[in-house]
Amino acid sequence: MKARIYKSTGSWYSIKSEEGVFYQARIKGAIKLDNITSTNPIAVGDWVHFELEDEEKKSAMIHSILDRENYVARQSPHNKRQQHIIASNMDQSILLATLKSPKTSAGFIDRFLISCEAFHIPAIIVFNKSDIYGAKEMEMYADFKKRYEKIGYSVFLISIEKKEGLAPLQKLLHQKTTLVSGHSGVGKSSFINYIFPNLEVTTQEVSDWSGKGMHTTTFAQMYDLPQGGSVIDTPGMRELGLVNLEKEELAQYFPEMREKMSGCQFHDCQHMNEPGCAVKAAVEKGEISEARFFSYVDLWHGIENHKY
Repeated sequence: MKARIYKSTGSWYSIKSEEGVFYQARIKGAIKLDNITSTNPIAVGDWVHFELEDEEKKSAMIHSILDRENYVARQSPHNKRQQHIIASNMDQSILLATLKSPKTSAGFIDRFLISCEAFHIPAIIVFNKSDIYGAKEMEMYADFKKRYEKIGYSVFLISIEKKEGLAPLQKLLHQKTTLVSGHSGVGKSSFINYIFPNLEVTTQEVSDWSGKGMHTTTFAQMYDLPQGGSVIDTPGMRELGLVNLEKEELAQYFPEMREKMSGCQFHDCQHMNEPGCAVKAAVEKGEISEARFFSYVDLWHGIENHKY
């Protein structure tokens, strides 16, 4: 029988069969981590084959995992050389960001976008907490919106607290499997509560002393939308590590650089100090954002030094 993973707590999984029945399942002992380089063999969003263990107790055993269409991963908190898969088989992703309480860095946004680009997952950037933004934050938002919409990303400004700007986002969720991610404290749980008012997901204020969000979601979990589609809520991430990514590949995941790199003098140009670089020429002409190029340079060096 076939089912999809809705929640993973490490050793037990909540699965939903094709008939719409939920079971608590474990991995059958024969399943190993062969050909899987992650610290978690199964992730939310995975399709699996299972067999019933106890019909009355709604328990089951997972005996195989179907191939993933895509996935998003982060650096394992326990092993910097391994990845932890956040979720799989998505149609799109929403990155919730904030410009205040806490402030999401451009570097974090770019790392998330690169992860999505690597697996062809359309990404949407949503800035929350507009109700507390002053002139400085609104100017920053305008800069971000111009920067990212120019290269093909959709950018939204919302206030979950005031319920402003949310209608267009709800339309985007229809009949899609959507990953919702971002730093702790940006309002993911509040967003999930808005979409699913009967869930009452726990929310928590931003820490006063650090200005950073406190973790409220411990495990990724998927919820079904009544009108069709699903939303995957993820644990808040302080950092998003790029894993299994060679620095020679990095420029391919910047759409604006990908568009220009065929014009470089050398086919293996890294867009750093090489002569005849079409990407650097585009930066000098203002066709590529300096901020994005500097982000590329930082990430390139980070991959080289295994910091990401």
